[in-house]
Amino acid sequence: MTAQPATMSLRVAEARELNPAIRMLRLAAEDGRALPGFSAGAHIRVQVTLPGGAIDWRHYSLINFATARNATNAPTEYVIAVRKEAEGRGGSRFMHERVNAGDLLTIELPKNDFPLHTGPGGTVLAAGGIGVTPLASMAARRRAEGLPVRMHYAGRSRDLMAFLPELQALLGEDLRIHADAEAGAPLDIDALLDACPVGDRLYVCGPKVMLDAVFARTQARGWEHDRVHFELFTEPVAEAGDKPFEVELAQSGQRFTVPADQSVLDCLIEHGCDPMFDCKRGECGVCAVPVLEGDIDHRDYVLTAREKALGNVMQICISRVKGPRLVLDI
Repeated sequence: MTAQPATMSLRVAEARELNPAIRMLRLAAEDGRALPGFSAGAHIRVQVTLPGGAIDWRHYSLINFATARNATNAPTEYVIAVRKEAEGRGGSRFMHERVNAGDLLTIELPKNDFPLHTGPGGTVLAAGGIGVTPLASMAARRRAEGLPVRMHYAGRSRDLMAFLPELQALLGEDLRIHADAEAGAPLDIDALLDACPVGDRLYVCGPKVMLDAVFARTQARGWEHDRVHFELFTEPVAEAGDKPFEVELAQSGQRFTVPADQSVLDCLIEHGCDPMFDCKRGECGVCAVPVLEGDIDHRDYVLTAREKALGNVMQICISRVKGPRLVLDI
């Protein structure tokens, strides 16, 4: 069973379109009191209403550009930005189309699954699209500490990239902007890594294709695992070739069919089970379950190559099986 985090209601103090795809929201307490503090990389979860009326939660990084050391200790507002996902399940459309200034939103208190690390070495931030939001706070924190930091910010075009003026004011020459429309190609990951001295830590946040490219290149170069820190800024989607399969829970004997467009986790929840989970994106490792039978199609960012090769555990929020049947030891 997942522990229920504390929630609070906040008023939308401002809702503003930054560009056709991204909307910024400022959230504050109704009485103006200070809000719980947070550290760079933290997020809140916001309650949303999906088409059809179902209630769900969406995860948004907290944005801060202030460089005072105590800027996020007791903030008077939380700032988030939401990218509208036309092909999503409806959470971002709710935030874009149905939330207005003056409305109340229910949120979970800040949590940080993507923290900055201390110690020697520089900090390199690689942002893809809306993935810039947690990295902006990291850049501000490093500036507040007087420590070296530089950012590579990639997007399809400048007019779809949020917070460019704020980042330019914050980072100056330490900001590198890559617009696919200008360069005629995606961000050159190898060139980015070539410019990272030994000892620099890399923080990456963006779409899955960007994370996959970074992991492939850093592994090929023999980078230590703890030099690369990441957060995935997209919801898992069905992949070409995904098919339904049967899942059996060995301890109870229950059997369910997992549709091609549904995760094992969501299937179990739909049928009244109560598995442990948190991120639902294959990042945190909370939903790991022992596997007794099934050829696992690992899609997570948690298990090591050796653990995946053993084939006896899977992250049920995102991974699937290649055959018709999966037996879990739960």
